[in-house]
Amino acid sequence: MEQLIPINIVVADRSYRIKIKPEEEEDVRRIMKEVNEKIIEFKTAYAGKDLQDYIAMALIMYATHPVTHGGKVQAGLQPFLEEKLQHLETLIDEHLK
Repeated sequence: MEQLIPINIVVADRSYRIKIKPEEEEDVRRIMKEVNEKIIEFKTAYAGKDLQDYIAMALIMYATHPVTHGGKVQAGLQPFLEEKLQHLETLIDEHLK
């Protein structure tokens, strides 16, 4: 069984205790920092909304843009996905000949 460590993360000024693998701590903290920065950015751009709206907007943006600035883990999949897409393109090209 893998050893998990407890850490506290903060999302929109609320603290949450989670357990993660020690090697994931840096990435989790970086991602949470980015999410909180995005929440602040949305607060500035869309004044008058509820805090839950800002949280939802930030998380939707993050989830739908996995290869952007915050998607380090997902970006690691890019070479794999490019290879698979290239293979599909080759199969289509061969079929169309």
